[in-house]
Amino acid sequence: MYTRLSKVALVWAVALFALLAAFSNVTDYESNYATVAHVLKMDTTFPGNAGMWRAVDASWMHHLAYGLIILIEATVALLCWLGGIYLFKSRHDPALFNQTKKFAISGLTLGILLWFTGFITIGGEWFLMWQSQVANGQQAAFRLVMILSVILIYLTLPDDENNA
Repeated sequence: MYTRLSKVALVWAVALFALLAAFSNVTDYESNYATVAHVLKMDTTFPGNAGMWRAVDASWMHHLAYGLIILIEATVALLCWLGGIYLFKSRHDPALFNQTKKFAISGLTLGILLWFTGFITIGGEWFLMWQSQVANGQQAAFRLVMILSVILIYLTLPDDENNA
């Protein structure tokens, strides 16, 4: 059962992280909003770069993007909390444990999509965040993507009586 309990603990650890990220973004809205705005405005990228036509100057778009990030972080937290609860309740039955992984898998996948697609792909490549010394969250996003990916791989390994 230690393997199943470790999976529960890791899913809950992600839930806590995502909850704290969403909480911080709501309670200290302006700090991280400024970063999102810089990324979308591309005002901290290399001067005169040829990709400036991609910049979004409308502040309502910055608020919309930031709100979407917060909403997805909160959803990741919710899915991982629920997933962990279902996994914990089914920890004594390997077959049931395997069947109840859906919420945890969904939460981890959504987190990977947020930090890989949102930050590394859209922020990093489309809005050239990699050029910014001020608003570059790619390394932090990469760490999260790798952590979530490893946990997702570990979680999806089948559980049976042999790896109790």
